[in-house]
Amino acid sequence: MSTVIEKAVEALTEKMSGGFDGSVKFVIEDEGAVMIDAEGVRAGDDDADCTLTASSETFQGILAGEVNPTAAFMTGKLKLDGDMGTAMRLGSVLG
Repeated sequence: MSTVIEKAVEALTEKMSGGFDGSVKFVIEDEGAVMIDAEGVRAGDDDADCTLTASSETFQGILAGEVNPTAAFMTGKLKLDGDMGTAMRLGSVLG
């Protein structure tokens, strides 16, 4: 597992308080994927209700609060495949 994925799992675990009603996969280009679901946060590449894809730089910026996820989506830096409602629920949980 890459260092970027390990750090992403740690950061997302800190932000999540318990499980998540739904499933989201973050694909970090050239690094791997992180799953968030009812079981919590883990490295993995399972099927999900919603898949978000971004570069490592964009993803780390979103986690750090330096990149607005909506702006990243609107400019094509964050791609979404699947249920937009699930992505929006995750956004409100992560703050």
